[in-house]
Formats: sequence, C-alpha cells, structure tokens
Amino acid sequence: MSRGFPAAEFSARCARAQALMAEHSLAALLLTTEPDVRYFTGYLTRFWESPTRPWFVVLPAGGRPIAVIPSIGAPVMARTWVEDIRTWRAPDLTDDGVSLLIDTLAEIAGDGAVGVPMGHETHLRMPLADFARLRQVVNIASDQGITRSLRLVKSEAEIDKIRAACAIAGRAFDRVGEIARPGVAVSQVFRRFQMLCLEEGADWVPYLAGGAGPLGYDDVISPAADAPLETGDILMLDTGLVFDGYFCDYDRNFGIGPVDPRCRDGHRRLIEAVDCAMEIARPGATAADLFHAMDKVLTGGAGGSDAGRYGHGLGMQLTEWPSLVPDDHTELVAGMVLTLEPGVEIARGQVLVHEENIVIREGAPERLSPFAGPELKEI
Repeated sequence: MSRGFPAAEFSARCARAQALMAEHSLAALLLTTEPDVRYFTGYLTRFWESPTRPWFVVLPAGGRPIAVIPSIGAPVMARTWVEDIRTWRAPDLTDDGVSLLIDTLAEIAGDGAVGVPMGHETHLRMPLADFARLRQVVNIASDQGITRSLRLVKSEAEIDKIRAACAIAGRAFDRVGEIARPGVAVSQVFRRFQMLCLEEGADWVPYLAGGAGPLGYDDVISPAADAPLETGDILMLDTGLVFDGYFCDYDRNFGIGPVDPRCRDGHRRLIEAVDCAMEIARPGATAADLFHAMDKVLTGGAGGSDAGRYGHGLGMQLTEWPSLVPDDHTELVAGMVLTLEPGVEIARGQVLVHEENIVIREGAPERLSPFAGPELKEI
C-alpha cells in the first residue's frame, strides 16, 4: 500500500469544508491540533509530542490551506500539497507566532468570522494567553462542527489505512502464544507484544492496555504489572497501533490454560452482543441504537456499566466521535468507522471486555478487524 494520499484527497476535503463554511458564513477555519492539521494538509510527524511549539493552519474560503508554523517544520510541510508556508523562528518567548497568525487571518478573513472547533472532544493547542490576544483582534467563532462532521465519515483511502492497521494487529494477536505463558510477567508480555506489532508492520504502538486475572480484570486502562501470569488467568491485550497515521483499536482475551467456566460464558455473551450490534449497524441507525442492542444482551437493558460506553469512532485518533452511549443520537452513515466494545461483569469488580472494528456500509457493515469467534482462545 502506498503511503500518504494524493493531492486530490486533500483538495476534496477542503472543498467539502469550504462549502459548509459558506453555509455558515465563515471566512476561514483555524486549526491547531495534530489530527485536524493533518486532515487538511497531510502533515505527518511525531514532533507533536513536544509541547514547546504551537502549529497553526488556516483554511480560507477558497483554495489550499495556509500553514503558519515554526521554521523547524517547514521542510516537512513543503512535502505536502500546501504551498503557502509562513514561518517564524520558534520558540519565541515574546511572540510565538501570534503576530504572524494575526496578520495571516487579517489578510485571509478580514473582519469575517474565523471558525475554531469548540464542541465535545475538541481542544485548543496553543497557550491560552496567546488565544486571548488573538480574540482581541480576530472575530473568533465556532466552526459549527464542520471539522468533526468531515472527519466522521472516512474516504475509501482512509478506510484502507485502518484496514491495514487492523490486519497488522491481527497478525500480532495470532502470535501471542509465542510470548504468553505461566510465569511470564504481564509487563514482559506487553513489551513483547509491542515488538510483535512492529515486526508485523506497525509504524508505532502509541496505545497498549490490558489486564490479567483468574476471573477477568478490574480495569482496562492501566499499564502492565510485573506480576507473573498464572494458569487459569484471563489475559487481555487492547492495542491501538498506527499504520501511516491511522489507528486500529481492538482487543483479544486469552485463557492461560483452562479457565473458569464463567469466563468462557462471559466471552460468548460478548460475542453475541457484538453480533446483535452488527445486525442493526446500518445507515439510519444511531449510536444509541447500537448501545441498546448490546446492552440488552449484557444487562437485559439495565443501562450499561461504569465504563460508560460500548464503543466509539476510530480513525486518525484512537477514539473519535461518536460514543456508543444511550444519549448519543448521532446517525450512522456509510463510511463511518466504529469500534464495538461491550463489557460484562464476571464476578464483583472483575470484567471481560471485547472490541472489534467495523465500517458502516450501505448494506451490512464491513468487518475491519478479524472477528473473534465465541470460544475463548486458550494458550
């Protein structure tokens, strides 16, 4: 698979955004976060891990995006389809790009409204004091959800990247028997699993969580402990690896030898819950509908668990809009990539969680992750 996207992919994204901007009388969009910047430009770098420098992209009412960025990033940005790259030498402790950004917005938008993502699951990546200075001279407004709505529906080229990431994780999961056995520390299994993901083609593994115990685990977000696996344990690994800037996000549960029958039964219920969600995951259904379909299997419709949701969107970020919760009525449309992530309590405080990745199609949804069967795999 080729890396990156052709310029036509970004041109189409910008054209869709600009049509919506016209509907909402926005003269420009201001983008400050890694996924939003990358969505419109293709600017892919791990340098975002450093909080030192801010990065800005301005999408005007017509034409290509304009990058307003530290000079250290200019060579990489020049390899994208962006032609207008304005830089300053950063970090500048007196004026870290703010004057340059103000001048750019004055040129592009004048007195018009400049949309900034402001809704749920958004954030601003620039110093608050600098944003306050910006607002004194620029007409800042909500982007009216434009950025989120565009990123919600993936192109076929984006789906190909996610499908490839899922396949890489699937090959790594198939090799867990090489690294997990009684007496091996869970922390060692985590390290070795990340190595397997890299061996199978991942660019990096930003997220790996899981747990282990005889009746499941009490959380699904903590780092691995140094405690050794024991016969009868359930081992869960949940990976969000990246291929060419796109995530997969799914898990697998393994029995370390024979396990408690309650765990096997719980695993079957999780698979049944996923199957029920797959039956209704069609355009026109809602995120809430998928939640209720799974919850009916898992709790009889009692309203879920403390985990809060049974899945979410997926793409350039590990988790994206929407959330599969009772009050999220986001309507499903073809091209949305989702996780289905039901959980079930096995004993007091001990749970099993299962997760798969799908894309909504006009008919039945497409499986992106290699779906697990109802029988819990023992190694």
